[in-house]
Amino acid sequence: QVQLVESGGGLVQAGGSLRLSCAASGRTFSRYAMGWFRQAPGKEREFVAAISKYGGNTYYADSVKGRFTISRDNAKNTVYLQMNRLEPEDTAVYYCAADPTGYGSSSHLFGSWGQGTQVTVSS
Repeated sequence: QVQLVESGGGLVQAGGSLRLSCAASGRTFSRYAMGWFRQAPGKEREFVAAISKYGGNTYYADSVKGRFTISRDNAKNTVYLQMNRLEPEDTAVYYCAADPTGYGSSSHLFGSWGQGTQVTVSS
């Protein structure tokens, strides 16, 4: 099991940028694909982005393609989500999660959720 702690959320104006970080405990981080999900008030949690265990493959929700970039640093046990051109619709609690298969292509395989970090985008 991997334990995850997200950081980097905050309040930003529409059109601005934020970078989220997710730090993982343990020495097996590089075995996991990592993903970001979000949950807005009154809505179901949804997939945002994922990256395979060595970073060779990335996946994005259509709503964030071209604006968000997921990356990872296995030496630092950390995955990042760079969010540019933020929109009020991006307001949500953002969670990172780990997929033990290492592929990251199936959102239902993610688990080991972090506690989340709030992102609020004002119009």
